[in-house]
Amino acid sequence: MNKSRNITRVISIILLCLFQFACTTDDILPVVALSSSSESLSEADGNVTITATLNGTFSEDLNFNLNFSGSANLSEDYSTSSNSITIPKGELSGDITLNSIQDTMLEEPESIIVSLDASEVLTEFSTTEIQIILQDDDVDTDGDGVFDNEDECPNTPGDPLNNGCPFLGFLINEVLYDPPSGSAGDANNDGTRDPNEDEFIEFFNSGPELDMSGWTVSDASEVRHIFPQGTIVPVNGVLVLFGGGSPTGDFGGAIVQTGSESVINMNNSGDFVTVADANGNVVLTFDVEPLSNNPNESYTRFPDLTGDFVQHDQDIEEANGALYSPGTKVDGSSF
Repeated sequence: MNKSRNITRVISIILLCLFQFACTTDDILPVVALSSSSESLSEADGNVTITATLNGTFSEDLNFNLNFSGSANLSEDYSTSSNSITIPKGELSGDITLNSIQDTMLEEPESIIVSLDASEVLTEFSTTEIQIILQDDDVDTDGDGVFDNEDECPNTPGDPLNNGCPFLGFLINEVLYDPPSGSAGDANNDGTRDPNEDEFIEFFNSGPELDMSGWTVSDASEVRHIFPQGTIVPVNGVLVLFGGGSPTGDFGGAIVQTGSESVINMNNSGDFVTVADANGNVVLTFDVEPLSNNPNESYTRFPDLTGDFVQHDQDIEEANGALYSPGTKVDGSSF
């Protein structure tokens, strides 16, 4: 009878500890529960706190070793601040932190399983294992093999050698055939507004590297410019051809030339510009006539490189009032 009473008394103490969470005696085995601050961990600088909680305080430090398993690999996909959790005496909990490790591999969600070492599990009623899902942030929306976080054209399939953007070839991006009156028309920035010298054509080469030596630019009447030997336009390079004058400034780092005939001579009432290679093969054309409304500003593609030709200031808010942008994008930034 006495034995039965003692067993009943121990069970009562254990239940009291479990439900009132107030055990302080070393005679009662601790009940340990694991929990996490989140059920998922982002690969992009993510972190999760793993907490071990006791059913009551104890008079000495308790240390619980941890095991890490699952499809994610420790030290490759994530790191941990410790391989064990210590709950100091008199405290109810202790914790560690899991931190994601960024990579550039396209992966399915992976699991991280954190469990208490079997030798440390002191009661079968504990929550001794939790699972966290590591979410990959390497998304390739357009399927071109370049992840969105590195893809400059994430919604358009492109070439990895061109930062995920398609090679657009060689094109005309902006044309000023009608410089504004007064100082506002000094597009080449040489201090003098001239209706011929301040005309310009902005070319863009998306790649590969292009040798334009001996190429020509003609209006409807005759050749107005011959590109000199050594005119090499790099991948994603810009070349600005002014009618003449002494262009002054950086122009976004573009190659800058002036017409070999000191004029491009794009007629405001309508003209046809032809760019031909050294063998006379037509490479590009630009028809002024559909745009011959004497706008006193340039016509530029918008968005840059891929859009239709529109008036620089009138149609583009991003221009911030600028009437032209030789060598740069419409907002003044470099290509």
